[in-house]
Amino acid sequence: MFTVFRGGRSGAWRVTRLAPVKGASLSPTPALSVVHTLSITLPILPSLTAWRLAGVASHLRYTERAEKTELDAAPAEIGRPEATLAALIPIKKSAAWWELTQEERREIFEDKSHHIASSLKYLPAIARQLYHSRDLGEPFDFLTWFEFEPAHADEFEELVRTLRASEEWKYVEREVDIRVERERLDAG
Repeated sequence: MFTVFRGGRSGAWRVTRLAPVKGASLSPTPALSVVHTLSITLPILPSLTAWRLAGVASHLRYTERAEKTELDAAPAEIGRPEATLAALIPIKKSAAWWELTQEERREIFEDKSHHIASSLKYLPAIARQLYHSRDLGEPFDFLTWFEFEPAHADEFEELVRTLRASEEWKYVEREVDIRVERERLDAG
């Protein structure tokens, strides 16, 4: 199952901020749609979509049994109605990262950067899903999707600052920060 994020003129999420963190940005767009599909196809006719990013949710990587047990103990569900804020953060890592072995990447990811350990305290308030894009030939390696309630917005900012200050983030060569708010049909 593929997940496709489309920035365009319409979508269930209103874009409140789109900013490059490192490297080139994406085209500004007023809305974001998230579609789960069995295939990725390009439209036959020109699209009103400014950009399209696709990824696949995969099994956990770089995660040891004890960490998985802790993650499973604090399930954070995507799609909760009260989670009206979200962030899509596409990331591309450098060639130096991909030249490392799996063990070397794990050492940087968790032993030095504490990616999992430092993220656990934000669960289940901040739900997250990682989509892998590198093997699909996409412009980013990962699409990170977070959802949370407005009451947890400051915690989300703290989480992002913590991750960006880590050893692992030295290997990021492109990152875009897209913040969105769920469109409400009952808002008047």
